[in-house]
Amino acid sequence: MVKQKVLVAGASGYLGRYVVREFAARGYSVRALARSRGKLADEGPNFEPAIANIVDAIYIGDAINSASLKDACKEVDIVFSCMGLTKPQHNITSEEIDHLGNKALLNDALAHGVKKFIYISVFNSDKMMDSSMVKAHELFVDELRASAIPYTVIRPTAYFNDMGMFFSFARKGHVHLFGDGMNRFNPIHGADLAKVCVDAAEETGNSEIAVGGPDIYTYDETNLMAFEALGKNPKITHLPMWGGNIVLFVIGLVNKPLASIISFALSVSRIDNVAPPTGTHHLKDFFGKLAAKGG
Repeated sequence: MVKQKVLVAGASGYLGRYVVREFAARGYSVRALARSRGKLADEGPNFEPAIANIVDAIYIGDAINSASLKDACKEVDIVFSCMGLTKPQHNITSEEIDHLGNKALLNDALAHGVKKFIYISVFNSDKMMDSSMVKAHELFVDELRASAIPYTVIRPTAYFNDMGMFFSFARKGHVHLFGDGMNRFNPIHGADLAKVCVDAAEETGNSEIAVGGPDIYTYDETNLMAFEALGKNPKITHLPMWGGNIVLFVIGLVNKPLASIISFALSVSRIDNVAPPTGTHHLKDFFGKLAAKGG
């Protein structure tokens, strides 16, 4: 039986690496799309696997350069994309990557007769459309829905590597949170989410899947776990949301990419984000591993 070929866009990122590994483990031929080969051979900072030796091909392309994505989907059966802006980059916006970069990839997929497109968006996006990052994601989702290609949109709550931010603040001894810290959410490990993603590749029809991890925490509980893993006395300061709005306004005047990230963080801090649970990985264990490696 001929192996199906899958293109994984965003292969060097946290989720992308786990998805590459899961597709490869299930017998797919994997082409990794990344901006460079450099990071693929090493384990990521949050224990995500090295993938250089398990992919069948590496395609070098950049979401902000649509010409560099031409023919990325040639002879591919399935496209999976978690390609997106995850941290501030100078003069680069979510619109350019999350929307227009993925649109260029979709156009290439359509040109080459790809049979399915799987995209990672955001859980509770309808409650956070004031965030430019979420809006960019959903503009692409609209493009995907309107296309002729079968699709799945997967909507996770948060990734474990996002929780590494809380851990790094706890490691410094003091966490500042906008809001009262009582918002509930269930973040998911990359390996658990990768199983959901590859399961979606094996299903027919169009679908949208909301998914979170097995455990529900408040923001305060998450930070207390980080302090506990580090053996530190917890120190958490809650800041009013209006203060975050002022910070966002000021930063937006001088650094729009950073403001986009802050806007998303503030939007998430205003709501609960609890999606249907799945997986076997627990955040407490992840924090324990970070503490053990001195991270």
